[in-house]
Amino acid sequence: MADLNLHMQEYKTTGQQQAEPTPVTASRFDPRRIYTILFLAPLLYAAIRYLPPLAFSGVVVLAGALALFEFYRLCFSDRSHSWLIGIGLTGFAALILATHRPDIVVPTLLAIVASIISVPLLSRSPLEQSLRDGAMTLFGVLYLGLTLSTLSMTRLLPSGEWLIFFLLLVTWASDTGAYLVGTLCGRHRLAPTISPKKTVEGLVGGLIGAIIIGYAARWWFLPELSGLDCLVLVILLTITGLWGDLTESAMKRSVGMKDSGGILPGHGGMLDRLDSLLFTAPVFYYYVTMASQLRVIE
Repeated sequence: MADLNLHMQEYKTTGQQQAEPTPVTASRFDPRRIYTILFLAPLLYAAIRYLPPLAFSGVVVLAGALALFEFYRLCFSDRSHSWLIGIGLTGFAALILATHRPDIVVPTLLAIVASIISVPLLSRSPLEQSLRDGAMTLFGVLYLGLTLSTLSMTRLLPSGEWLIFFLLLVTWASDTGAYLVGTLCGRHRLAPTISPKKTVEGLVGGLIGAIIIGYAARWWFLPELSGLDCLVLVILLTITGLWGDLTESAMKRSVGMKDSGGILPGHGGMLDRLDSLLFTAPVFYYYVTMASQLRVIE
């Protein structure tokens, strides 16, 4: 009887241990993250604040082209497709710059689609492989081109430079808050099969960081943004930013890669830095434009 009670107690203890959430292993902080930010932040500030919108679009093209190249490296692995990558990068740049001429955006997009779906006619690869490569090339242009083009479109809005600052600050505050809180006290995994280090606590920390920075930015340089719009935006940007991060993590995990590249010391690749922005930028642009149109109608 005593042995039975002992076994029952061990079973209960084991069950309780299994029910408890497993702490997420904290990653070591890399000081190069700070050095990279200190170097790039002033340059980005100057490009947004003092350069014309077309120059800012040039910055978007440069950063996006690096991210798109990393995306193609994930897709094509060791296979050489320099000419196909060149078509994709050219189409991406054309799509971003076309935002300065709204009348040619649709013709530009149609020309890009027509060029890339014609790949099987020019490729010497087997038909099935060339169709697959063309589809991935087109997807890359749309994935980064359609999303990042909303950055250029936001910059063209009235007070566009301040809207860009708000978007970037809130997106990065959410990422940073999630990273810090998740590293320090993350226990409940958010998406273990896609990104094991993402936690529920990190999501809450990201939301708190976004709210703090969002309202500080509103008070500092964007007073025309209402308090309700500010709250809605920080929630939307936190959720969509996380979604963008998880989407890129799923892509990397599918090909067995941890980082998309190493161009940014301490941060990985350019795609790793832009993954959240790819989803937050369109949401921000369309919310701001629709909110302003509704106020005009009212």
